Order: sequence, then C-alpha cells, then structure tokens
Amino acid sequence: MLIQAHLYIKGDVIGVGFRAWTKIQAKIIGVSGWVRNSFDKTERFGSGGGVEVKIQGEEDVVHQMVAVLEKGPPIAHVEEVDVVWEEPNEIYSGFDIRK
Repeated sequence: MLIQAHLYIKGDVIGVGFRAWTKIQAKIIGVSGWVRNSFDKTERFGSGGGVEVKIQGEEDVVHQMVAVLEKGPPIAHVEEVDVVWEEPNEIYSGFDIRK
C-alpha cells in the first residue's frame, strides 16, 4: 500500500549537502518524492528556514526513510523533525531536488 509523509526538518540542515544526501538515501531505500530548502514557512522553521521533504512508497520503506532523515548526514545537525502523514494526491515517479 502506498503511503506518504511530509517532513519538516529543523536544525543545521541548510548549506551542508542535506538535499543531495537525501536524494542518495531515497534512491538506496527506494522511495519517491522530493526535497527542498524552505525559507517561507516561518511558523514551522522560524526565521532560519529548514528542509522540507515529501516521500512516498510502501509503508516499511517510508518508515525507514523517516528514521534516516531523523538522524541526517554526519555534517548536519537535525534538531527536530515534524512528520505529517498525508493521503497521496499525486504519484511521484522518482526523487527530485526542488528549488
């Protein structure tokens, strides 16, 4: 069954290769979706921004990807991850880095 998670990741996650690392992890784990830096959601991230990720896949791989993102790459410092579970309204065929 296809499930979808929308993640809002706070911390030292911008300018440290987090998006590229996320794309690599998505390919390894086998999820689809996208990642982007976000500066316009101050209610979620504060003034410094954060990283927004949307992932889709089978339940086990989506949960695996969420766990990986909660740790982040070694160079980043993830402070908090808000996970919003959503019904998929479009199907992603790959994993993209968005601007």
